[in-house]
Amino acid sequence: MRIQWAKYWCYRAADNNLCRPADGKKPGTWRRFSLRELHAATNNFNYDNKLGEGTIGSVYWGQLASGDQIAVKRLKVWSTKAEREFAVEIEILGRVRHKNLLSLLGYCAEGQERLIVYEYMPNLSLYSHLHGHLAADSALDWDQRMKIAVGSAEGLAYLHHYATPQIVHRGIKASNILMDENLNALVADFGLAKLIPNSSAQKGISGCTAPKTVAGKVTEACDVYSFGVLLMELISGRKPIERVSGEKQAIMNWARPLILQGKIHDLVDAKLEGKFDKDHLNKLAQVAALCAEILPEERPSMQDVVEMLKEGTKDLMKPLLQDGDRFDEAAVNSVHPVGIDVNTLNIN
Repeated sequence: MRIQWAKYWCYRAADNNLCRPADGKKPGTWRRFSLRELHAATNNFNYDNKLGEGTIGSVYWGQLASGDQIAVKRLKVWSTKAEREFAVEIEILGRVRHKNLLSLLGYCAEGQERLIVYEYMPNLSLYSHLHGHLAADSALDWDQRMKIAVGSAEGLAYLHHYATPQIVHRGIKASNILMDENLNALVADFGLAKLIPNSSAQKGISGCTAPKTVAGKVTEACDVYSFGVLLMELISGRKPIERVSGEKQAIMNWARPLILQGKIHDLVDAKLEGKFDKDHLNKLAQVAALCAEILPEERPSMQDVVEMLKEGTKDLMKPLLQDGDRFDEAAVNSVHPVGIDVNTLNIN
């Protein structure tokens, strides 16, 4: 049944030309930066300029001689790519443009150093607002959360359906959703997994990772699962993995029983103080549950997700429990995600 609904949404999306490349993102000035220039811009990669650090590398704020602000990602693991090969792959990524994708401005490849230069986003990441140093002072309201959900979905849908070549992100999480001065969401770090050794790209397994693919092939369905987790973070304000009574619990294992029991309001972030749209909440929770289906073939495509978020799901999505289904409380209350050794998961 869920696959049939997915097909329905796909046809609707095709008919309405949804998720088409956005004209709001025009190609910027693309160039190769010198290592000396980036050292100067970041004050020699000073700790005070550091914006964050992840599996792939560290990110620094910088300011060019022109006064333009930039974000510089310094790959933590030296790339196995030769300079020319690295440059070709980065230039391919640089041509991928959409209003909800973070634009690459250029790169640096000197010796064993590999750096990528991006637009600087003044409102930093969704992680900063939900869980990081901005969380205490920045309570995103419901409309802002919906705007971030739709924008992130449109950026990811573009990567899956319209980018040439097609790009599977492989790292959808709150720290990779950046926000501009108007809190428009931009998906960051797409396509970077190809640039570093596979062993490093697979590190940092978290509650965002699809359970059937922790050690398997990464496909668009893996991104869809991670996006479902992201939606649940937006709803609840919880991290993908949290400790509950001393044990690690994945966010979807916490959320599923509440959704199945009709206690969707219990999912909502207390910081919202009850100020949210009930229909939007039901929609977001249902879409999150569909995206996080255990079986990859039962998840919608990101094009389907955009359509559902923008058009509504009340009359079209099947109930999460159908006639004849049985609520297995013991199964859904398990703290261990199916197919994942929870002890290997990171709490970020």
